[in-house]
Amino acid sequence: MQLCLSWARAAAGAAALVMSVGVPVGAMAQDAPESAIPRATAYGELTGLPDWSGVWQTDWSTVFGANAAQPQLTPAAQARLDAFRKKEQEEGVAQEAQIHCSPPGMPAIMRQPYPLEILFSPGRVTIFAETYSQARRIYTDGRPLPEDPDLLFNGNSVGHWEGDTLVVDTIGFSPQTNIMAGIPHDGDTLIRERIWLEKPGQLLIETTVTNPEIFTEPFVSTQAYKLEPEWEIREYVCAENNRLMSGEGGANVDLGLDEDDPFGPLPDEE
Repeated sequence: MQLCLSWARAAAGAAALVMSVGVPVGAMAQDAPESAIPRATAYGELTGLPDWSGVWQTDWSTVFGANAAQPQLTPAAQARLDAFRKKEQEEGVAQEAQIHCSPPGMPAIMRQPYPLEILFSPGRVTIFAETYSQARRIYTDGRPLPEDPDLLFNGNSVGHWEGDTLVVDTIGFSPQTNIMAGIPHDGDTLIRERIWLEKPGQLLIETTVTNPEIFTEPFVSTQAYKLEPEWEIREYVCAENNRLMSGEGGANVDLGLDEDDPFGPLPDEE
């Protein structure tokens, strides 16, 4: 009953606000201004773009081994990376970001072990990453990169089409994210992506990361994605089972369920 009363009060308050500005109740939805997007033509133009529909999964064979690109680091960045790796060897892999459900940010969000889905709309390309239920919005409406960007986990992205290739520039990254493992973004990073359909069922993304304080030369890598026709993007709720085993630092995340957990054991533990 309390919930119903609260909802009723909220509805009454909204109605009172509408009436106070002289707009009849129910008129807002009916009399909404026309969309700035000319639907009859703008959506029709999308038919001229390449077909990237479906769900795409990282082709890991292009990441590891001889195919994995190696960055050329400045001495300061190399020293920072060496210290990070030494700490990991001594204490284990820290997982505070994971346990607090902090997304990895760019460019790592594009290379998680979860699929992607790409949608076209007038003036925008949206990349949905199943990881953390993230959405990257790439504006293709001709706007420039912001001069004073907000610092975001996935940055601020604008793009344009060069034939069937989408070219994306991204800047403005949160210092809570890393340009690579152990090296946080410092605000001066530019990430350029070139995305194209190499052949039916294979999407390629060439990523160039430029930051003169970290790399002695732009770090270029190419990642392939394979189409998974039977897949759908699933719900990803990071905090559903995560918990810390003890303290901070090290490999201390317990993702399993045992007999003492209120949700019961995992199926293979029964």
